[in-house]
Amino acid sequence: MKPKFLVVFLKEFKETLRDKRALALLAMFVLMYPAIVGFGLQKLINRATMPEREGIELVVIGAAQAPTLMAQLKQKNINVTERAPMTEEAIGALLHENKFAAVLRLDDKFSQNYQAMRPARVELWFDSARDTGGKQRDIEDLLRSYGNNIAGARLLAHGVSPATLAPVMVQRYDTGTSASRSAMLIGAMLGAFFIPAFIFCLSSAVDSTAGERERRSLEVLLAQPARPADLIVGKWLAAASLSVIGVTLELAIAHTVLKWLPLEEIGMSWRLSSADLALACIATIPLSLFAAGLEIALAMNAKSFKEAQSTVSFAILLPMIPMIVVPMLDLKTATWMYLVPVLSNQTLLRELAKGQEIGALPFVLTFGASLVLALACVAMASWRMKSERYVLSV
Repeated sequence: MKPKFLVVFLKEFKETLRDKRALALLAMFVLMYPAIVGFGLQKLINRATMPEREGIELVVIGAAQAPTLMAQLKQKNINVTERAPMTEEAIGALLHENKFAAVLRLDDKFSQNYQAMRPARVELWFDSARDTGGKQRDIEDLLRSYGNNIAGARLLAHGVSPATLAPVMVQRYDTGTSASRSAMLIGAMLGAFFIPAFIFCLSSAVDSTAGERERRSLEVLLAQPARPADLIVGKWLAAASLSVIGVTLELAIAHTVLKWLPLEEIGMSWRLSSADLALACIATIPLSLFAAGLEIALAMNAKSFKEAQSTVSFAILLPMIPMIVVPMLDLKTATWMYLVPVLSNQTLLRELAKGQEIGALPFVLTFGASLVLALACVAMASWRMKSERYVLSV
């Protein structure tokens, strides 16, 4: 004979699968978050590699005065368009056409000052409101390199070593791996993947408690030879199952998308193995159990179906607070973070993505903290189910 809570679970789960609204919500969030992350990273990659593919469009006024500079610009895949002298208003209008990254205007006395070894002025005009910051920096770097080469050549012509201008040489060594760099950015983005754990089970949790009580079908269930705890556990497991399925599919799809994207183009990589992903999914199961238990407990204390929906929807925002506040405070990873639901899952996934050994403690704390809270919510809901005032909506 099947345990009574298992009978209730199968009954609630089958009813949930017949609920098109719940399934539509599941499918939407399973696909939406991976699509958002993938699209955002793809745009970032396209923006970083666009200058290399398409070149930089630059307008130069007075180009004939600096043929060497023009040659160096063209060697760096910068497409130079020569123009006659233009007023400031005309330059601004030209930049607003969004055809050119910047305008380089050489002073009328550029050649004279250059030959006299005086500072030869150039003006770089750009529109900071446009998304051309990377191209502008590339142009500035080239101009800076051009000026340094000229300064070095002049010093050598006077018998002075250019090294005298650099009494201190700083060599930079970055020990951070591409995996650790990407884990900080992508790990923060993937934190949003755990919020839907509370959304996937929302419809089932509210409908199986406040909804059934409002439809008076809950009285029929209580008339059956089953304890209130069996009813709550069955409903809890049915709602949590949707959340477990949704979060697992979400993470699997996101993992596939991140493996497919050419993150190396922006100095990143995604080296999370399938085994680590499986461990992260297992550690997320208690979060789904906690989400379902919390929503069932809150829905049972609401006086109507609409009130239950409003209360539970507001409660979903609470787990987001630590996930948002901790990155804003720029806190280092600490043991206490693995005791806070959602934040613990985000921290665990980020540390796993760095490709380092983190030990068993983070998994145990992440798994255990959410599980304890889930059992507490189920115990409270079971106690509430025993009350006749709850059943009669008094």
